Amino acid sequence: MNDQAISAGGRAWVKGVRDAIPLLGGYIPVAISFGLIANQSGFSSWEAIIISLVIYAGASQFLFVGMVASGAPLWLVVVMTLLINARHLVYAPNLAPWLTGNRWWFWLMHGLTDQVFALAHTRLPALPSSERLGWFTGAMLLAWFSWVGGTALGAFAGQELTGRWPLLNDVMPFALPALFVVLLAPRFTSWLWAAALGCAIVVALLFAANGLPNVAIPVAALLGAAVFFVMQSNTRAEV
Repeated sequence: MNDQAISAGGRAWVKGVRDAIPLLGGYIPVAISFGLIANQSGFSSWEAIIISLVIYAGASQFLFVGMVASGAPLWLVVVMTLLINARHLVYAPNLAPWLTGNRWWFWLMHGLTDQVFALAHTRLPALPSSERLGWFTGAMLLAWFSWVGGTALGAFAGQELTGRWPLLNDVMPFALPALFVVLLAPRFTSWLWAAALGCAIVVALLFAANGLPNVAIPVAALLGAAVFFVMQSNTRAEV
């Protein structure tokens, strides 16, 4: 029985890694950009890698190196970083029902990113309970290592890469938004999801257009979720 459990766990890891492979197309280019920008902001290559290992928060890392380089006080850097990551207050409770049966789930939340959440929120409910932790671990580790590896590549070789192929400067920042479009597109086959996502997109664009990009994501996520649950409740009531 134990051998079977170990075998199932190993297969779950492989599934998680395989399902997360498409994320690399968005992670690595943006991570290369971060490594390059961190160098240009006065951080050493190893410091850039440590930031990606420890903070691992995408937009927050760009904000962190920019504010530190500009001489902003540490308390302000911390507050702004926490504000950007406030959306995780929405993410984690949505995954907790699928992972809290294992004592390691709390520590694995370090690997929770926007893209990993979107993928896990779709895949975890469809997996047997014995495979969920292994799947999440495999997906999370591949995403994390790809981000750190991309940072290392950008920090050590970014100048040479962009010097040889200048177009990379324009292409790399677009990789992550394009990845989100790929993850969201299948949801638009349902009118309920289309309405909720459409609401979230419009709200996020309005906040961003009015100079409030840091609160755009958490507010849009909350309003989109509210629209989804209200419409779902109304549909059930009519039935």
